[in-house]
This record gives sequence, C-alpha cells and structure tokens, in this order.
Amino acid sequence: MDNLNVKTFSECIEQGVIPEILFWVGCAGSFDERAKKITKAFVKILNKANIKFAVLGKEESCSGDPAKRAGNEFLFQMQAMNNIETLNSYSIKSIVTTCPHCFNTIKNEYPELGGKYTVYHHSQFLNKLMKEGRISVEGGNFKGKKITFHDPCYLGRANGVYEAPRNLIKKIDAELIELKRSRSKGLCCGAGGAQMFKESEQGRKEISSERAEEIEESEAEIVAAACPFCNTMISDGLKSDKKEKDNTKIYDIAELIANANDL
Repeated sequence: MDNLNVKTFSECIEQGVIPEILFWVGCAGSFDERAKKITKAFVKILNKANIKFAVLGKEESCSGDPAKRAGNEFLFQMQAMNNIETLNSYSIKSIVTTCPHCFNTIKNEYPELGGKYTVYHHSQFLNKLMKEGRISVEGGNFKGKKITFHDPCYLGRANGVYEAPRNLIKKIDAELIELKRSRSKGLCCGAGGAQMFKESEQGRKEISSERAEEIEESEAEIVAAACPFCNTMISDGLKSDKKEKDNTKIYDIAELIANANDL
C-alpha cells in the first residue's frame, strides 16, 4: 500500500491532521490475497474523491465476529473491548469497511460495550459519494454487461442494505440481473456463522455450489459481490462444479467502480 498514500491514524494525529473517516480494513482485506485487491480498489476511489481517511494499521485487530458466531462470547468481548479502547482513544466517530461482518459487528454489537460510531459499508459510502458528486463513473468496460448481485447476509437481511450496491451497478450502465433468491430471500454463500473457518459437515451439497448453480442459470457475465467471504465462496462454488465459464468474472463493488474509472 506504500504507493497508495495510506496513513495510519497515529501518523495523522502526529501531523495535526484529523481524518474524516476511519477505513476499517478487516482481517480478509489485510491478509487474504484476493481481498487485498478489494482493499486497494477502495483506497484508490477514496484518494480519487479526496477523502481524508486513515487506517489503524497494526493497531487494528479482528472485529470479533468469527468468535461470536462460533459461540465464544468471552473471546469476542475481549477483542471488541480492545478495539473500542483503540477507537475511542483517537475519538473516532465515523468508520467505513468493505466487510459486512465487520460492518454488522461494529455497528450493532459494539455500542453496548461502549463503542458508538457511525458505521458505513463501503457500498453505502460509495453511493453517498456518488450522490454528493464527489465521484462519478461511466460504464467503461462494463457498459451493457449482464451483472448479477449476490446479497451478503450481514449486509442485506441483517441490516436491510439492498439498494446501495444495486444503485452503483446501474451507474456503470450495466444490465442488472436478479438471482432467483435475492434481497431478503437471498441465499447465504456458505461462509457465515464462522463456517468460513471450518471443514464442511456431511450433506447433500455445498451451499456455495447451490449458489453457483443459480448464478449459472442467470446467464450473468459478471457476479458483483460486496463481501470478501462471499467473493471467495462463490468463486470456489463455480470452480468446484467445473461449470465456471471463461467469461464469468467475480468483482467486488469497489473493483467495479475503480475499473470503470480506470483507477
């Protein structure tokens, strides 16, 4: 990230600069090779829009979502309290993240532990920037493409965010195709509830494969995702069924916007 002009909050404070927002990168966005590309795409957009932002860097720890979903409330509270102490020490008010799991946890579960912030999922924040005229997009390589959007559980059903990512897809002049199960009836990618980090149990079919079949049936050329876990699971589902089309690509919402603007 050295060439992308990313500063930590501590560096900004030392320089007397107060960022308007904290970019919470998350574990996937920090360590997973595929998710790092999403992080970089979002940072490029923030820079293009002249947003004063910062990250926590090494001071950022896991939000605690996997521990809580796996039933380890004690570990979750330890992780959450440590993060809240760090966030409050910088008097952080606004947070944006590319991970719906972090978004849901910080937004809905940190307040009762003393962490009260305005929290945006990056699709909401990008949609906000678009409405304010701080960024604009043209179709570019995606104009007229058939794009379907997979609703992440913790963005859609858990928080009712359905329109923001779809508005962004429409802004790039793409043809939005809805899957059979979408919005409040969307199908989980299979990673939720800490399932991302354990081996599959016996069953008839992998959830990711079930979702991949629906995507194949939609005949979409591009799958738009808004969660690093969904991105991984859907990609695996398409590959495991050996039905992946050469022209079926998976992009995060941030990557669509960044690529459309040649960032």
